[in-house]
Amino acid sequence: MKSETATPTGEFTLRLSATRRGARLARLLAVQQLHDWGVTGADAVELVVAELANNAVQHGWVPGRDFEVRMERGDDHVRVELSDARGERLPMAREPDEGGYGLLLVAALATAWGVKDRPVGKTVWATVPASVRRA
Repeated sequence: MKSETATPTGEFTLRLSATRRGARLARLLAVQQLHDWGVTGADAVELVVAELANNAVQHGWVPGRDFEVRMERGDDHVRVELSDARGERLPMAREPDEGGYGLLLVAALATAWGVKDRPVGKTVWATVPASVRRA
């Protein structure tokens, strides 16, 4: 019989290389964590993590620097934070000309999103509605 260990906190933090592979791993590992937490309807959270990780790799990349994914579980939401080393390149949700629908998607799926400064770089965050199954 396989025993399950409950996550001691509702927080998940992971540092990954700022590469396409790192962005893909961020999404996959975030989905696994959501599953472990018992979050239902995690598709919106998955899309937000995927978009923000992709943006961190494409627009926040600095040679030799990683990006960080952080998720915090609430009763009715998941807060997603993606931090990168590029503080001077701030994201903006605007009508795209070629591509660039990502932050419009984040804005549509999240109840709130924004950017905060860090000592090195920036953190883009989003609060995404979700529900947690109770044991």
